[in-house]
This record gives sequence, C-alpha cells and structure tokens, in this order.
Amino acid sequence: MSQSITAHGGALGVQAPRVVVLGGTGFVGRYLTRALVAAGYAVTIPTRHSARHRDMQLWRGVRLVDGSAPAASDWATPRAAAPLSAVMAGHAVLVNLVGILNERGHDGRGFAAAHVRFTQQALTAAHEAGIPRYLHMSALQADAERGTSFYLRSKGAAEDWAHAFGAAQGIAVTSFRPSVIFGAEDAFLNRFARLAALMPGIFPLACAEARFAPVFVGDVASVMVRAIRDQNSVGQRLDLCGPTQYSLRALVAYAAAAAGHPRWVIGLPDWAARLQARLLERVPGQPFTRDNFASLQIPSVCPPGCAPQPTTLESVAPGYLRAR
Repeated sequence: MSQSITAHGGALGVQAPRVVVLGGTGFVGRYLTRALVAAGYAVTIPTRHSARHRDMQLWRGVRLVDGSAPAASDWATPRAAAPLSAVMAGHAVLVNLVGILNERGHDGRGFAAAHVRFTQQALTAAHEAGIPRYLHMSALQADAERGTSFYLRSKGAAEDWAHAFGAAQGIAVTSFRPSVIFGAEDAFLNRFARLAALMPGIFPLACAEARFAPVFVGDVASVMVRAIRDQNSVGQRLDLCGPTQYSLRALVAYAAAAAGHPRWVIGLPDWAARLQARLLERVPGQPFTRDNFASLQIPSVCPPGCAPQPTTLESVAPGYLRAR
C-alpha cells in the first residue's frame, strides 16, 4: 500500500516518511541525504560497500543496507542479498542518483546498463513495493535520439522510460537535468585542479570553448527535496543551472588558479582533442574519453527563461580548491 508523502521540519519521529536513495553514498547523494533528514525524512541507502561509508551509519535518520551478497565463507548468512523491492517496502519515495561518466568499452553498452537497465530495474522494484513517488537524476541535454554521445543518449532513454512507466503505473515521476555540478567533493573542478598541478606551466585542453552553467550541489539537493511534495513538479523534467555561464577554458583556468597552480590554458584543435581522448581513455581513471569529447559538442546550458539556481561558483569553489 502506498504511503502518503508529508514531512515536517525538525526532529525525526517514528512517523517520518521514508525515502530510498540509490547512489546515496556518492557526491550528490551525501548532500541530498543531509537535506532530506533536515526536512524530516528517514533515509535508507542500499550500498554494496557499506564498510566504506561508516560515517553515514552514524548520521541520524539514515540507514545503510548492504546490498552485496555475503561471502561464501559466511555460513550463518543466507546466500543472496535481499531483493531491491524488499528493501523498498514501506517507503514513500525512491530517488535514483545512479550514473556513470565513462564506460569500460566504447560501444554504449556500459552506459545503457548503468542508466537505462538500472532505471528499469529500480522503478519496477518500486512499483512492486508500492512506492508512489520517484525522483530521477538525468543530465542537461540528455536526449535519446539527438544526444551527441552515448552518455547523453542513454541518460535521455532512461529519463523517457521513467516518465512513461510512471504514467502507466501511477507513479509520480520528476526528473532533474543539471549542468555540471560543483561542490567540495566534486569530480569536475577538483579533477582540473589535480591535473593543473601536474602540468609544466601550460594546460592543453580539448573543447576549450565548450560552455557550462555549473550548479551548486546544495542547490540541486534543495530542489529535489522541495519537489517531493510539489504536485506541480510531477511529470516535469527540470533543467538546473547556476547563475553564470563559462567556457571550459575559463573554468579550468579558474580551478587551477584557485588551487594555487595557475596555468596558461591552450585550446587544442579538434584533431588533437580526438587524439588526446584516445590516449587518455586508456589511462586509469579515464580523465578524458571520446565519449566525453562527444558530450562537449553541445553546450551544457539551460534554455532561455529557465530560472537559475542562486549559488555562484565564486562563493563556494575557492574554499575547497584552496584547501587542496
């Protein structure tokens, strides 16, 4: 039976609405979890690596559920992890933040598995558990047909499927389409700051004129929490951008300087950028890939008329970049 979705700020009580957050131990997930608890929700986070996130187990109102199968040597434990629908039972909201920026191969199958098939599995389990509300993390410019990369097409396909399934099964769906997200633990500005420290005075950069409207992770979390109870957001696909647009060149130069490693950023021609992608996608961590290059061919900025989120990059990023 579906739960009603109401929450009141302040201390959590036994009647606190319960939210499942998939991907809750990640960068966005940790901010969102804090925001949910502050708004009066109890949060359940399935994870395959609960031991890595012991700090979250101490957070008030948060429960981590180990989703990995027990080791074969653990004879006292059943041989299989609980199905996702069982973990979701008794919850009012499902949030899906799971996603990848790169895949092991180069044919889109990894993106399809992480974005489309996982979304299908998660929402099917939510339907079986009777969850009436679903929040889906997509990406700005995600489009199943016109996306310029496997990443953007798979994000668009997952988003389309979620909305269609929700409409057919009576689940209220809202999807969120942010530009690049920044914050203290981000994988964007921090990565460029790290790379700048390794560069000998210059920073050769692919797609230097690609455009972004970076949005603060705290603003993204706030929008998602408010959307849970906002009936006007049901069925919506919400683009999320910060107040300022930047070229990639400007963002890299800013991150490098703020981290104490100012560099001269040199834009690469497309042929050199493609070669760089072929080389770097073979490096551990895949700092740049051919699919990343394809994603950068379309500006990651919101359309005219879309209200920007309030927090500026300059008010937050220097603090954590200097701390590096």
